[in-house]
Amino acid sequence: MLTRKQKHILLKFFSLFSVVRGYNILIIVIAQYLASIYILAHNKPLKQVVFDLNLFMIVLTSAATIAGGYIINNFYDSEKDLINRPIKSRLDRLVSQNTKLSFYFVLNFLAVIMASYVSFLAVIFFSIYIFAIWFYSHKLKKVSFVGNLTSAILTITPFFAVFMYYKNFETVIFVHAMFLFLIISKRELTKDLENIKGDLVQDYKTIPIIYGEKASKLMLTILSVLTLIPTYLLLFKYEVGHMYLYFYLSTLLLLGFQILLWKSKTKTHYLTLHNILKFIIVLGVFSILLIDVTIVLNRI
Repeated sequence: MLTRKQKHILLKFFSLFSVVRGYNILIIVIAQYLASIYILAHNKPLKQVVFDLNLFMIVLTSAATIAGGYIINNFYDSEKDLINRPIKSRLDRLVSQNTKLSFYFVLNFLAVIMASYVSFLAVIFFSIYIFAIWFYSHKLKKVSFVGNLTSAILTITPFFAVFMYYKNFETVIFVHAMFLFLIISKRELTKDLENIKGDLVQDYKTIPIIYGEKASKLMLTILSVLTLIPTYLLLFKYEVGHMYLYFYLSTLLLLGFQILLWKSKTKTHYLTLHNILKFIIVLGVFSILLIDVTIVLNRI
């Protein structure tokens, strides 16, 4: 049996894990490594990529920076989250705001130290990234369009860190990035529809609040149509191996998303739509393995 003190420590651990969204960070770490192995450094031996200490430091720095970003975002959104996510918010509040801020500064300090192992350019890159996350959480998040665009860019930035490290400028990489960017943009706008109540109370100038739900749904529909462009290119213009199965499935899921979107009216409906997009993103990460199912055997 756990003692009361042990239970309290365990609860605080889960609270901090919830604040930094450890599950999301794990997915990003996996995605960075899979993208490196199968897309960015596909011509290099597998061991050279997996055991590359510089890549490991870039991934760790990304994880620390993103965790810090979630903390500062949670700090500024604490009142809004009480309305939009009351259960999660109660768990998050088991850790004091002072403790969160202290952990935020520690993570960012460690991120800069780890980046310095790679290069001075990596230090500059992640320093700008840390500042951009703070500025987004503090100011830009409340501004319609700008907030959504910035959030989507910040989400894919860790992949550009790996992209810049390998200096791989193949067009197919930008097409993959375009697809991911559009899906993330859809997710951000769907989250705004889901969180209208809390955003309205906290005076957030989001797209649904300024232009209404119907206009937001129309924008989501346009984004869905735009998503067909990189999907078509990846299916018929570039070699993606068996990952074509993922793009066909994602197209079907986005079609289902569109049908549900125009029928959605409540927070629960929008939460379902949000989860569909999250599923497409997570599935896409593991579908990278389908680009070449023999790659591990051939590159050992």
